[in-house]
Amino acid sequence: MDPDIALFVDVVREASLAGGARAWRLSPAMVSKRIARLEARLGVRLLHRTTRRLSMTQAGEAFHADVAPLVAGLRMAEARISQTAAAPAGPLRLTVPTSFGRLWVAPCLPAFLDRYPAVRLQFDLSDDYVDLAAARVDLAIRITTAPPPGLAGHRFADNRRLLCASPAYLEREGRPATVAELRRHRLIAAQGQLPWRLTGATVEGESRVETNSSEAVRELALAGAGIALRSLWDVADALADGRLVRVLPERQGSVEVGIWGLHAPVGAPAAVPALIAHLTEQWRGAAWMT
Repeated sequence: MDPDIALFVDVVREASLAGGARAWRLSPAMVSKRIARLEARLGVRLLHRTTRRLSMTQAGEAFHADVAPLVAGLRMAEARISQTAAAPAGPLRLTVPTSFGRLWVAPCLPAFLDRYPAVRLQFDLSDDYVDLAAARVDLAIRITTAPPPGLAGHRFADNRRLLCASPAYLEREGRPATVAELRRHRLIAAQGQLPWRLTGATVEGESRVETNSSEAVRELALAGAGIALRSLWDVADALADGRLVRVLPERQGSVEVGIWGLHAPVGAPAAVPALIAHLTEQWRGAAWMT
């Protein structure tokens, strides 16, 4: 791995030379010198640098889009191979959204603990966005658009969200053919989930049932209470066996949202990349991973 390219990726992630310097334990002056060396080698300017802000040039954005996934992949490969010399051990605190954790993470953990018996796992289910450093969390699985500044991220998959309803509801109320017709239907969403931002449209409205539970929304949709916008990982089984049917299949939720594993950029325990690799292996072939 080219160290200057890896440093460039981390500077962009931290949104500052000082942040990159902290992550690499270098002085800001040395970070600036190495970025300048990379720019000279490439023959283009990658970053706009001022006393107040840092931003990428157009060439920098294109270069970052190409190299950031490669750097993340190489780091993951290095972490996996290093485990052959030192198996993961010690405490590992994992936090996961409630529904996703119950359905897709908890069933995978026994095999991971059998493989790495020296790991002491603390598994928290929470829909709150906790501060990883303050809460001493080693790995957080979050459904979001991108890793926040100061964290490294592994994107497991896109979080595809689809409109769906039960056959009984659609038989009773009719199937909407357009977004305009959808707005006149009974919508179901947890607090804060409306308006729905779909590909090419936004759906305003109020939920037929006021609830703080995303799991309750799924059960209400299954029971025929209305139309819901649900993640594919949550409803793939119900769509496959016909308990739910897609509505307006040409529309879906924002394609920018993904399922991420987030952790500290440096100093994460060896169990973190081991668990990320294990979950990736366990989820391979799942409908929502495609």
